[in-house]
Amino acid sequence: MDRQWENSPRRLLVDTWVLTLRIFRRWSRDPATMSQSLAMPVVLLVTIHILLEDGVSQATGQSALFGSVPLIAMVGAMTGAIISALGIMREQSEGLLCRLWVLPIHRAAGLLSRLVADAVRIVATTMVILCAGVVLGFRFRQGVLESVAWLFVPVIFGMAFSVVVITLALYSANTIAVEATDILAALVMFFSTGFVPLEHYPDWIQPVVEHQPVSYAIEAMKGLALGGPVLTPLIGTTLWSVGIICVCAVPLARGYRKASTRG
Repeated sequence: MDRQWENSPRRLLVDTWVLTLRIFRRWSRDPATMSQSLAMPVVLLVTIHILLEDGVSQATGQSALFGSVPLIAMVGAMTGAIISALGIMREQSEGLLCRLWVLPIHRAAGLLSRLVADAVRIVATTMVILCAGVVLGFRFRQGVLESVAWLFVPVIFGMAFSVVVITLALYSANTIAVEATDILAALVMFFSTGFVPLEHYPDWIQPVVEHQPVSYAIEAMKGLALGGPVLTPLIGTTLWSVGIICVCAVPLARGYRKASTRG
């Protein structure tokens, strides 16, 4: 095969599409992936709603769902990324990455397909969580464009988190480091403005809660759904995400190549 054609942009698009569909098929045959990516966030949303709705609505005058639905959407994006990273470790141990590497496909397609699949997964998970939120009483008070934009905010930081955990997976000899990112996801969940309003946290930790990336994303989603600032928190989320991706980009590419060529 012509090497130039193999590394052409058109071939990258075709190969990425085919490999992305392969990932979707593999996920659809894995009940654990489907349940943790879709069912568990819904259960968590219902639990938080039962525990916090009355207290938050009395304190703020608005439903806690405007914070908890975005929060669980972000948590769903992060926990799903962990499952995806564990999947790439399994494929490495099975030798599948090596077999894909020697095929006449674009070298970037294998890694890019995983990122594309993760982006689609995040949007799908967010839609499921939104449907559960609507059943519980969540409503958009802004326009159609704001509602559509709301669905894609979790993708911004979700992709950055995916890059981090995939990078960890490619350099880890076991699953401990990847699974430990669950702790990070729990920390940013509990210490965010989606869990309780900012002023309910102790003064000394409020700056951390306010300026961490998940809080920025939640505030942007609140603004899109309820009304309020959107641009500033969206910029905050984007800067965090771009910074994380820039730091991880080179280790990610090198790690994937090393994992794919290790016989």
